[in-house]
Amino acid sequence: MRLHDFALERFFARWEFSAEMLLCASDVEGWPLAELLDLADDDGRRRWADLRLGYTESAGDPALRTEIASLYEHVAPDEVIVFSGAQEAIFALHNVLLGPGDHAVVVRPAYQSLAEVARAAGAEVSRVDLLESDGWQLDVSAVRSAIRPNTRVILVNEPHNPTGSLSDRATFDRLVELAAEAGARLIVDEVYRFLEFDPADRLPAGADAAATGVSIGVMSKGFGLAGLRIGWIATRDRALRERIAAFKDYTTICNSAPSEVLALIALRAREQVLARNRAIIGANLPLLDGFFGRWSGIFEWVRPRGGSIGFPRLLSDKPIDAFVEELVRETGVLLLPGTVFADTGNHFRLGFGRVNMPAALERMETFAERTLR
Repeated sequence: MRLHDFALERFFARWEFSAEMLLCASDVEGWPLAELLDLADDDGRRRWADLRLGYTESAGDPALRTEIASLYEHVAPDEVIVFSGAQEAIFALHNVLLGPGDHAVVVRPAYQSLAEVARAAGAEVSRVDLLESDGWQLDVSAVRSAIRPNTRVILVNEPHNPTGSLSDRATFDRLVELAAEAGARLIVDEVYRFLEFDPADRLPAGADAAATGVSIGVMSKGFGLAGLRIGWIATRDRALRERIAAFKDYTTICNSAPSEVLALIALRAREQVLARNRAIIGANLPLLDGFFGRWSGIFEWVRPRGGSIGFPRLLSDKPIDAFVEELVRETGVLLLPGTVFADTGNHFRLGFGRVNMPAALERMETFAERTLR
């Protein structure tokens, strides 16, 4: 297996921990440990106090798998496998499902590993473009056109990174039907699930929508707990779970014991955790509405429908890479150029899940006044 460099991660390796403010973070403000522990129930406090730093069960702590399963309608605890982050889940899933002679359909733009690991595993990958002119909405007819007789996987991301778009229910239902007709497995990257701006827009989980469907979840995004490195796959397909579990024996084998306990505490208190995180997003969005109103004709965006990220466009002749580098060097504020997603439209990812977003946005606006007006 030969993987191409992960453009986003190489960019962050250069800037993420040297920039003063991240105006491009994909996650919500991280929870302080003390505040998370304050949410623990009696069992959670006991587990934390009695924790021994030994190996854990490879598929994940049974109590944690039970809590994860409760996020779904039709998933049982033994139909969940816990990983060291969603990245490991993606890596295991593609290597188990795909190889030479297979074909995958993946949306674009997207988190690079969703397509790159499939390619490196030997599969051919067709990309279905989400278009700004369509409000970044998934076009099921384009998915249908991309399907081949050897298509094994159709992979979408709802809500979507980096645009914050979210398919409507009718579109999602057609996608489920299309995958079934094609004999392809539907995989849904759902790491922003539960951050829909209108809860009525929440889609069924991939693992609930089809017996062979797969949901990818993580504690990093909507739950604001990226440092735990806890992700999971949920699927009712027993044969697939067995193959994934065997593959994991060659990666992390098992997960961090402290992280599993903390994830359990957070999931048991998820209404409070999610309410705090939604409140941060809810306070930041009106500031962005004002910004894009004031800067019409220079910046524009399709307002997201979920998650903590959007994909605006700089309408200036200045290349977005140059704007991003000048901004971070002069103000300490970091944006993520769309070029890391292979975008050529001068877009950039903007994150609005951090509490210092108002201050970062103010710095960016002051810089733009000086350089773009």
